[in-house]
Amino acid sequence: MDPRAVVAAYRTGSAVSRLVPTLAVRPASAAMGRAAARAMAGRRSTLERHLRRVRPELQGAALHRASRAAFASYARYFIESFRIPALSAAEIDAGFSYEGFGLVEDGLVAGQGVIVALSHLGGWEWAGRWIADQGIPITAVVEPLEPPELFAWFAEYRRSLGMTVVPLGAGAGGAVLRALRANEVVCLLCDRDLTGDGVEVEFFGERTTLPPGPATLALRTGAPLLPTAVYFEGEGHRCVVRPPLAVERLGRLRDDVTRVTQDLAGELERLIRAAPEQWHLMQPNWPSDPGYPF
Repeated sequence: MDPRAVVAAYRTGSAVSRLVPTLAVRPASAAMGRAAARAMAGRRSTLERHLRRVRPELQGAALHRASRAAFASYARYFIESFRIPALSAAEIDAGFSYEGFGLVEDGLVAGQGVIVALSHLGGWEWAGRWIADQGIPITAVVEPLEPPELFAWFAEYRRSLGMTVVPLGAGAGGAVLRALRANEVVCLLCDRDLTGDGVEVEFFGERTTLPPGPATLALRTGAPLLPTAVYFEGEGHRCVVRPPLAVERLGRLRDDVTRVTQDLAGELERLIRAAPEQWHLMQPNWPSDPGYPF
């Protein structure tokens, strides 16, 4: 498609989403999810492989229901993300609850910044807007999108929520270090190895690679590394912040990065198992997956 047409389609989707009443978001998401599950057979197959890693007992009709729920959750993520800029701070706060957020506040008091380690669960953009509304500087490292015009549109959208946006790439490390030195919250999605230089870990009972960035940054800066998830809950959102991982230096940096990344993988498993139907991972993520890129 022409890049201008792609961006225009997202702009239209954003405008239409803002017209959806709050009580209609979940029904609309369910309808879109059913349609997407039928139309995207390849993505559905990959998603179902991941669901069975989380819950091996899923099969047959139960597995298909779980995958439809995951597509519906992903549709809700987009609808709600597009609606966020039009919502007031009071509306954002009313739709948000949390447990463990004091750990973020404690990290900011210590003054070394905070690393929030996320997976593709639920609706984390809502939490990002909520944090920005509290006056807390927040930086998010995001995957570059094609075409570049679409990435630019999404970057501007996230800036409108109060976030600093850093594209994943050669300059990301320096930008994140500057953000941590400025005592900001840094959000890193870390359940996919996007660059092929990840650390080998066991994740849901199978070897794969996950990004080394969260562990490396925590080990080098002393910033707390907090495994975090933001779940859809009813009409709202619930944020769960887990205790900081142990990031003391014990040996060679490479060995320490591997150890901390494996610990992070275990925490991500715990958070994903709480709501696997909200895990929006539809790409190959293990070497045994058809089409695995590395």
